[in-house]
Amino acid sequence: MATYDSLHRQCRTLESLFDTKLTSYSRLASTISRNQDDLEAGGSAERWRDLEAEVDELLEKLREINDQLSKLAEDTDNPPSQSMLRAIQRHREVYQDYARELRRTKTNVQQALDQANLLSGVRNDIDAYKSSAADSLLAERGHIDSSHRMTDDVLAQAYETRAEFGRQRLTISGINARMQGVLSTIPGINGVIGMIKSRRRRDSIIVGCVIGLCTVLLLMYIF
Repeated sequence: MATYDSLHRQCRTLESLFDTKLTSYSRLASTISRNQDDLEAGGSAERWRDLEAEVDELLEKLREINDQLSKLAEDTDNPPSQSMLRAIQRHREVYQDYARELRRTKTNVQQALDQANLLSGVRNDIDAYKSSAADSLLAERGHIDSSHRMTDDVLAQAYETRAEFGRQRLTISGINARMQGVLSTIPGINGVIGMIKSRRRRDSIIVGCVIGLCTVLLLMYIF
């Protein structure tokens, strides 16, 4: 039967192709479990969706072929041979095994994806916390550095004020020294002034005596 032969070949081809894709799909679960990186960044999520779509499509085609083979097995006008019936039954069993295996593998892959997403979320939370903590530490360090700069400025102003007081003290000490020097020379100056005053009094007395003598002589001459 040409129709049976064609369906039989298609079924075997689909079974072989499905088995290969299902193996790759199963390996994806272990790959996701081992690789804890971000699924989207690593491309695992995209590969998972592509493989799942392929195996679903292959399983659907395999179901359609098996349905056609089942109709041939029920054809009373042209009944198939016993070997054909056994082959059709075997294809049906293989299809059912593949369907169960695909459901189990989907569950494993989904669990691996959920675990990877959970770990990725936890890692993102940890990274966010670390980033926030680092920002807080940097901000605190900035405040401390600012406080240190303010303290340094205050200390610098204090040192400058102390230096200015020192310069003023030296200036005042110099003025005091000069004043002491001037004060130490005042007694000599007072002596000179006293001598000048004494000489002026003496000169005044002499002049007065001369004037008085002249007056007496003038009066004596007149009278």
